Amino acid sequence: MADNYFVHESSYVDQPCEIGEGTKIWHFSHVMSGSQIGRGCNIGQNVVVSPGVRIGNNVKIQNNVSVYTGVELEDDVFCGPSMVFTNVINPRSHVPRRDQYLRTLVKQGASIGANATVVCGHTIGRYAFIGAGSVVTHDVPDFALVVGNPARVKGWMCHCGVRLELEPKLQNSDDAQCRECGSSYISHDGKLSKIESA
Repeated sequence: MADNYFVHESSYVDQPCEIGEGTKIWHFSHVMSGSQIGRGCNIGQNVVVSPGVRIGNNVKIQNNVSVYTGVELEDDVFCGPSMVFTNVINPRSHVPRRDQYLRTLVKQGASIGANATVVCGHTIGRYAFIGAGSVVTHDVPDFALVVGNPARVKGWMCHCGVRLELEPKLQNSDDAQCRECGSSYISHDGKLSKIESA
């Protein structure tokens, strides 16, 4: 075990795997071989990281989350307590489907609320926000706020986590400015983009 990350004595880390500097792995968690965890992550209590999983830098995974093979979390992702990933669409106990795992990609800065479920095979966009208890059954656009079962777009979120004053169905040339951090956004064809400062 390297000295540049922390693993609680009740947790297991199978080798070989990669764990970045400053990462903390708390009680009763299991990091399996072949997984990769970046720098400065916080892995909560009772978390499983399965083989082949890729987790970026500064990712926060709260208690009771299983990150299954086929899931990739980019930098700055937040996974709320007891949220659920899946990796097979049609599981059966008596039918092995390890060769049918579907990829789930959670892009940079996205937040997934407590008890939400992300059905495998979808992409959650950059800085998207999945409401607590929601069930994601489709791709989620960048900066979108989705809630419900199935999760539907109900608004738009700034990269800082504040809801933007935009209607769920955007029209071309709409724009918004975050009241908290001042970031500006423009919409086009139902998608939201951040206007980068010069």
